Amino acid sequence: MGTDPAGLRGEAPLLDAWLRFQERSPTPFTIPGHKQRRDLVGDVVAGDVPLYAGLDTMKLATGVLGEAEARAARLWGADFCRFSTDGATHANQSVALAFGGDGGRVVVSRSLHRSMLLGLVLAGLEPVWVRPEVDRATGLPLGVRPDDVRRVVAENPDVRAVFVGDPSYVGTVGDMRGLAAAAHDYDVPLVVDAAWAAHFGFHPDLPEHALALGADVVVTSAHKTLPAWSQAALILARGGRVDLRRLDAAVDATATTSPAGAILASTDAARALLARDGVALLGPAILAARQARRQLRDVAGLVVLEGAHVDPLKLTVVLPGTGADGIAVERELIERGLPVESADRDVIIAVVSLADTETSIAAYTQALIAAIEHHRGPARDVVDAGIYQVEPEMVTTPRRAYFAAAQAVPLHDAVGEVSAELVAPYPPGIPVLAPGERITRRSLSTLEAAARAGVRIAYAADPSLRTLRVVRA
Repeated sequence: MGTDPAGLRGEAPLLDAWLRFQERSPTPFTIPGHKQRRDLVGDVVAGDVPLYAGLDTMKLATGVLGEAEARAARLWGADFCRFSTDGATHANQSVALAFGGDGGRVVVSRSLHRSMLLGLVLAGLEPVWVRPEVDRATGLPLGVRPDDVRRVVAENPDVRAVFVGDPSYVGTVGDMRGLAAAAHDYDVPLVVDAAWAAHFGFHPDLPEHALALGADVVVTSAHKTLPAWSQAALILARGGRVDLRRLDAAVDATATTSPAGAILASTDAARALLARDGVALLGPAILAARQARRQLRDVAGLVVLEGAHVDPLKLTVVLPGTGADGIAVERELIERGLPVESADRDVIIAVVSLADTETSIAAYTQALIAAIEHHRGPARDVVDAGIYQVEPEMVTTPRRAYFAAAQAVPLHDAVGEVSAELVAPYPPGIPVLAPGERITRRSLSTLEAAARAGVRIAYAADPSLRTLRVVRA
């Protein structure tokens, strides 16, 4: 039977429906095929309730999903909200499709996740790239400069939208109000992949969320920083510069027709919790993360990302000054039962959320400090990650290259050819190569450096990087 320990019943219609289903214990003659039996494959299916003939009738007669989405729209000050059970990946691709059609161009930050870039393939959109600033001291991205957006849009007056990712994967926060103003100066909508910012705007010590700062469309992941199931995400939008009916159709076109009710209910519950207790829950986590930063600042040679333009709940540290290898540090943290969001040789990223406590954050901080000291060595120079400095040379559109006849060639024979695939170090999933781009020695050296630093090379047909798929001449 489902439980409601936070006392959210009555405040979250999808959660209410999920609890009612558990209390009724029906014998369904519908999917899913486990029929609510946990004696077949075990507790792995516990709580799995469909939307159709589960949270609602097969005909969606009670409208609980629409009511939950309307409550979320009100909370974020949006005209439109849709829940996704396929994560920010589905949400980003839906948004791209909403701006597609007969081709067309959009301004795209090169720091965006691969899901949006593959959304360009689906939508047939051509990117006009804009790069984020990079902090020379750490090699990590800052935000995209509003003046760069203004310049690019002025030079390309036919663009349909500006797509940026903010905050960055490492937790840096850009000038969202300035970006919105830059786009709106040309009556172009600003679309923000704010996957890591579902908590923004719900405590005075956090940045405002992107819609409050002028964005037209925001994608955010409920599961990244809120207590929702994996794959829970929201698409929020304001009308005016965006065709909301077209966006709605794009969401439906790319969504599963069998949405997981537990994911939807957890999104609704997380929204209700944030509305009622956000300040009370986020405050202690922010204070504990602040204390962690104070302790980490005392570690010789360690650089800690902090300040007004950093998410207080993203603990990102830069290791070269300590000489420690981040992969070895990560291994030790895993052995202590404290896995982190991301680690490569030079950077370790830990995600703190309202689910953390002073005790859990203190335990992580002490373990991190001990692991760094255990693996301390001679200081080394900060090496630019390269992925944030890519200067892509577009030869053809992503869609044309993605569907073109292609062949695999040895890695270094690929220099000068046109990439038929998207290749990205993961995390963070920001492409070094995208379909339709010229393969350069610099792009290959960036991928090889990431692999040497212990980062997984993702999405390539050959993840060993012995070969690359190129457009056949």
